[in-house]
Amino acid sequence: MTIGMALSFLGGLGMLLFGIRLMSEGLQAAAGEKLRSLLGRLTSNPVLGVITGAVVTAAIQSSSATTVMVVGLVNAGLMSLPQAIGVIMGANIGTSITAQLIAFNLGDFSLPAIGVGAMLHLFATRRSFKSVGKSILGFGILFLGLGIMSDTVVPLRALPAFQRLIMAMENHPIYGVLVGAGMTAALQSSSGTIGILQGLAQQGVIGLRTSLPVLIGDNIGTTFTALIASAGTSLTARRAAISHTLFNFIGALIFVVVMPYFALAVQYLTAEPMRQLAHAHTLFNVTNALIQLPFVLLLARAVIYLVPGEVVEIKRGPVYISASLLKAPEVALQQVRRELYRMAGLSKEILEDAMGAFSKGDRRLLDIALEKEEVVNELEKEITKYLVQLSRSSLTDIQSVEMNALFNFTNDIERIGDHAENIAELAEEKIENRLPFSEQADQDLQDLYLTVEEALDGAIQILADPADEALARATVEAENRIDDLEALLRARHIDRLNRGLCYPESGVVFLDLISNLERVGDHASSIAYITLEQRSHATDD
Repeated sequence: MTIGMALSFLGGLGMLLFGIRLMSEGLQAAAGEKLRSLLGRLTSNPVLGVITGAVVTAAIQSSSATTVMVVGLVNAGLMSLPQAIGVIMGANIGTSITAQLIAFNLGDFSLPAIGVGAMLHLFATRRSFKSVGKSILGFGILFLGLGIMSDTVVPLRALPAFQRLIMAMENHPIYGVLVGAGMTAALQSSSGTIGILQGLAQQGVIGLRTSLPVLIGDNIGTTFTALIASAGTSLTARRAAISHTLFNFIGALIFVVVMPYFALAVQYLTAEPMRQLAHAHTLFNVTNALIQLPFVLLLARAVIYLVPGEVVEIKRGPVYISASLLKAPEVALQQVRRELYRMAGLSKEILEDAMGAFSKGDRRLLDIALEKEEVVNELEKEITKYLVQLSRSSLTDIQSVEMNALFNFTNDIERIGDHAENIAELAEEKIENRLPFSEQADQDLQDLYLTVEEALDGAIQILADPADEALARATVEAENRIDDLEALLRARHIDRLNRGLCYPESGVVFLDLISNLERVGDHASSIAYITLEQRSHATDD
């Protein structure tokens, strides 16, 4: 192959991959959020999960995008591992639509599609039309690239080295599986790999016996995207990504064993080379799903065995408040206070996890902290909405004061969670950049943290027992001690920086961290101060 041919092939391949990406991105932009919501709702059992996964993937033309969405939903606690496995099975089926589309060999329509798609994407005013235009543009570029690539590969048939490679893959299918897995992992597109195979097959460069092992390996390689997306997520999300790999690996083993019969079945369906590969892709994924679907729970247990660890269960959404209590304001207010007590406990746990990650360099604690912070944000929205609904009821003066206090408590607790999240991000910065901290700096941070923790514990206890006036006053007074200590530590640290005893980047992180801790103390004392004001108002009445 000459340099010119190689460059032409590379250009055609680039257009093929870019076209697939554009088409997928356009379809996701047009319907992605709705489909993500569909994934979260219609997965109550594995069979429904397979159907939903197939529909969503067929709609957005990307099994990788569907699998990444699944990992995100599992990480958020909105989908269980068996549900995720069902959707992943369906995603494999849905992605075969791309190969079926390519098999139509619509090269004659590539330029008109590029023209129409570009016009819509560039000049349409509605976002949905722009997204559709982007999909059509990708469709056209895909087939134009496929045509260029297919025309370029014809001389490969005469190359001795290429012939030896083909013979090796025909005699040893495992080589073809490894080639397919490697190509797809490198290209990050299973559809791209299959498009290349279809182009080679259309020109008679490779036969069915050679391309089938590569196609099977392609299904293993496509799992790498989900594995990458699962890095830094929860244990269950990582298990979902591993289940994708295990599912496709088991399927590959099965089809390698029955390869001769698989080839006969594909040849029976059609004699057209491009269509043969499209049907083979569909047949592999549908049959693999049918074989393994009855064993979803067993597959989930196998993944748990391969990826051991204790799953941290975090209850999402409100536990104590309900719409049925809105007609009983006194009871509803009590339940809101119980919900806030739980929310405050979560905020404290976020702070503990963030500080633990900072001191120990434990990324796992960061993941847990960020997941809990999402729950705190959700609770803040739900509690605020509930209090707004409750405010429309007939409330006594005392109940109105209590409700206003609960509004403020909700904001203070949510802000504590935000500052704890900031500390988690600082911990991540310290871990990633390997920032050094002196023993004195570590001790100063620990002293301030323990003082803030004392105030936060007091605020949480006040939510449970607002009648404890002594505790409320002690918590308010703790703010002064926190402010004085923060100022002292700031001055001490700046002095260390001036004397060259501290690393400058570490100094910035240190100052940001003590500032966030001081703000946590402010919000904790705010809860105590509002409680004392309530008592004063009640006494005046």
